[in-house]
Amino acid sequence: MKNRIQNLFETKKENILSLYFTAGFPNLNDTLTILKHLDASDVDMIEIGFPYSDPLADGPVIQESSGTAIENGMTLNLLFEQLQSLRNITQKPIVLMGYLNVVLQFGEKEFIEKCAQVGVDGIIIPDMPLHYYLSNFKELCEVNQVSNVLLITPETSEERIKQLDSYSSGFIYLVSSNSITGSTNAITFQTDYYQRIQSMKLQNPHLIGFGVHDKKTFETVCEFGSGAIIGSAFIKHLNHNGTSRESIEGFVEGIRK
Repeated sequence: MKNRIQNLFETKKENILSLYFTAGFPNLNDTLTILKHLDASDVDMIEIGFPYSDPLADGPVIQESSGTAIENGMTLNLLFEQLQSLRNITQKPIVLMGYLNVVLQFGEKEFIEKCAQVGVDGIIIPDMPLHYYLSNFKELCEVNQVSNVLLITPETSEERIKQLDSYSSGFIYLVSSNSITGSTNAITFQTDYYQRIQSMKLQNPHLIGFGVHDKKTFETVCEFGSGAIIGSAFIKHLNHNGTSRESIEGFVEGIRK
């Protein structure tokens, strides 16, 4: 049986838009409000970040949102409580993204089972080594039908990419550059890298992230993959324009139209 992520990529092959936001930001109880308005907008998938005090892959915008969320009192326990009503709000694929330390403190088995219970379809844990996933998470993910999304960068070797592809379920997160999230020069058209990945004809589709921030960069990366992930630009928008339906739909329309 396929989960919502796999169904999405089977039914839609291009221009997939996934938006990322940090749970507990701008305010502690904004998670469901943002989800509800994203559900009403033209996004295909939603990523929710659970905050961590030392988010290595994240740039200043997401780091700051993470810090604010922690100050607001956001924890993984609380996030799962908030997500109890997730599937009354949206049927779009949902991915949780965060760091291994937080998951280990919560408990690996408990984390994956809780994801399945509330209706989360996939996880992205950027600092989880592949060998650790294979020995500690792979079986849990398969039994609970939770996709583990793996990341590749311009430095990832062809052999390694094929290995990651063979262990992925759902999609591959193609990091646009070696920079951190939110770096707008990240899209300094790494066309060679994108074309190299395209020519490998991987079994999993891929979304491009890190530095995609507006209609132009979205359309550019969509030429090389199934779509894109936008995080920092959306968080900046929430910070400045609030979490109303008009604000969130307006942001998505700005990317789409």
